[in-house]
Amino acid sequence: MKNTKLSYLAIIIFHALLALIIFIIPFFSKIYALLIVLVGVILIIRNKNRNNEVLFVSAYLVGAEVFLRMTGGNFNNEYAKFCVIGFMFIGLIYSNFSKSALIYLFFLTLLIPSILITTNYQDTQIDIKRVLFFNLSGPLCLAICSIYVFGRKITLDDLQKLLLVMGFPIISTTVYLFVYTPNIQDVVTGTQSNFETSGGFGPNQVSTILGLGMFIFFTQIILFSKSKIELLMNGGLLVFISYRGIVTFSRGGIITGVVMIICLLFLLYYFSNAKGRSKFTLVFVLTIALGVGIWVYSSFQTRGLIEKRYANKDAIGREKKDRLGGREEIMDADIALFLDNPIFGVGAGLSKEKRADQLGVAIASHNEVTRLFSEHGLMGIFALLIIGVTPFVFYVENKQHLYFLSFYFFWLLTINHAAMRTAAPAFVYALCLLSVQIKIPEETEN
Repeated sequence: MKNTKLSYLAIIIFHALLALIIFIIPFFSKIYALLIVLVGVILIIRNKNRNNEVLFVSAYLVGAEVFLRMTGGNFNNEYAKFCVIGFMFIGLIYSNFSKSALIYLFFLTLLIPSILITTNYQDTQIDIKRVLFFNLSGPLCLAICSIYVFGRKITLDDLQKLLLVMGFPIISTTVYLFVYTPNIQDVVTGTQSNFETSGGFGPNQVSTILGLGMFIFFTQIILFSKSKIELLMNGGLLVFISYRGIVTFSRGGIITGVVMIICLLFLLYYFSNAKGRSKFTLVFVLTIALGVGIWVYSSFQTRGLIEKRYANKDAIGREKKDRLGGREEIMDADIALFLDNPIFGVGAGLSKEKRADQLGVAIASHNEVTRLFSEHGLMGIFALLIIGVTPFVFYVENKQHLYFLSFYFFWLLTINHAAMRTAAPAFVYALCLLSVQIKIPEETEN
């Protein structure tokens, strides 16, 4: 046990130091990005993916993606997604996949008509290849991850290890934010999303990954902290990550993290016996108390502006006209494009340009749902139904998956406020399809 504690603490310290090194030597971020992929491929090939190394390596890269992007480590915006897709293909070489997973191949097939529309679009000012990569890398990543993961067996303990592997780079992200902006009060002057408190990167994506980190270390606290030292370490990480997530002033990721925690508590309570439910009173009280404490401290550090942000008010307390940061106009424009092109949509990736005629400016959609409607028409609606319903059909025979609802709502809420800019929603969605068992029975010996 002592060795386990030491290794866990050592990994945490390593990732904290990594953030400091990259802050001092930014170029090291690119080396870090290369090392993740290189070491990952070596691990998968050397072990022939016997222990699902593909999932662990992918999880680590997904957790590190935002950190790499904010520090200039990514070689392009789709680096993490295509690397994860590559890992999955290597995994499929070593491991078989369920025939039921081919439903996700059909999902990709439904997107082909709008791709053909885009490839035949006559506008020399648009880089067709870049537009397609940007808008289809997310759905492609989701489909390939889902094909690999569908029905793959894993124990709850190994699933938690997988989450921890994803969470370690999020520690680096949080430490980097503290170093980048040590004094929140110096940079918070309004209630809009704050790039200064987000490491100079997009607050929406930073809050998304920090919200996921909140969930990861909350699960570690209530289910897998086996000593007071581990409890304190995980509690401290939860507090630090939650606080830095809140002060990004981007609400989507934090609300998503809270919903994930509520979903987990609901399933734990639902499947507990009478004795277990009686203990939940203390868990609920402590969770609420911790949340209130983090919120009060965040409010103090932002001089009450964070409360106005979540109340949809500006710095002087006036209610804002829009509740979604201007996204309502984009969603309305997407729906209008769908109504004008209901069968095949306007073409994959072309809604941004078409929307410019309505709004006067070309703005990328933050909502993957309305983007699918506008760009893929009825084919997009069918595609969304497939990926929306399939996990629940599989869950009927997979009730031991305690994180199912949490993963599902992370994907659903994230694609509604941050689209699929990062690999996280695609990968976490695929984790819904794991066949989770409290313990996989060993084969009977003769």
